[in-house]
Amino acid sequence: MARNLITDVPGVRVGHADDGKLASGTTVVLFDEPAVASADLGGGGPGTRESALLDPAMTVERVDAFVLSGGSAFGLDAASGAQAWLREQGRGFQVRDALVPIVPAANLFDLLNGGDKSWGRYPPYREFGYQACASAGASFALGSAGAGLGATILDLKGGLGSASAVTRGGVTVGAIAAVNAVGSAVIGGGPHFWAAPFERDKEFGGRGSPAFVSPDALAYRGKGSPGENTTLVVVATDAVLTKTQSRRVAIMAQDGLARALRPIHTPLDGDIVFVAATGARPLADPIYALSELGTLAADVVARSIARGIYEARALSLPGALPSWHDRFG
Repeated sequence: MARNLITDVPGVRVGHADDGKLASGTTVVLFDEPAVASADLGGGGPGTRESALLDPAMTVERVDAFVLSGGSAFGLDAASGAQAWLREQGRGFQVRDALVPIVPAANLFDLLNGGDKSWGRYPPYREFGYQACASAGASFALGSAGAGLGATILDLKGGLGSASAVTRGGVTVGAIAAVNAVGSAVIGGGPHFWAAPFERDKEFGGRGSPAFVSPDALAYRGKGSPGENTTLVVVATDAVLTKTQSRRVAIMAQDGLARALRPIHTPLDGDIVFVAATGARPLADPIYALSELGTLAADVVARSIARGIYEARALSLPGALPSWHDRFG
């Protein structure tokens, strides 16, 4: 039964760990079996771990999980916690008698959102990564949860969203997005989402598009400084893909960010799209079926971003940005 989540792709689970006092958290996308993976980096201020191995020219083809985390560079520790959990399960890339879980990760900046970040010698993200893996399942919270707990956009509370779709050939594709963008997901500060043309079944309110978009709504506006903003995306599919084909889907899926956020891919953002293929369904052909898959991947990314903002709720902290529902619900 479809849930309109990335976990509609069989063999994909998602888990969160977060702390309201800290106002930050971690999300893990976990694969039951290692998945062929690649990525595309669109932003100018990234924070990543193990992203280089996702280049199609690199040796390792498959990953065990992806980690999305708050905490800026501190949040990259969450991947170590995910590795620890995976190692306990006997998972990892085998080098003779050694197993090394492959867990690429990316972080977003939420250090100045009013939460208590005085965590002492070591930040909590490693434990978050472990807990998120241990709790991973087919259903998971959207909005202010996991990596989206402390996220913000230009004018509203940010959050975590997900969506899915099926190609005409029966291939499933889903996305999850942690939205902490320099720009906005809504048009001119109003209730309408940039991603409205791609919405399905009123998944983010069913408001549609405005009758008119003013030139003022198209003017550049952004928040923060370099390194403070990022939208992190994982796309998963049950298609049989090579690493090179996964990279092409990641490139196409970046267009979903441009459909849902304005501005995007700036020097202020660290935007990245990870793609993983579980390999259950062969594509009908390597060109047209891949093109359809990449097109739907961009659509589900746009929908995930808008849904993350729609589902978010404001933090109970001084100066916290309002949620979409606070202003328009």
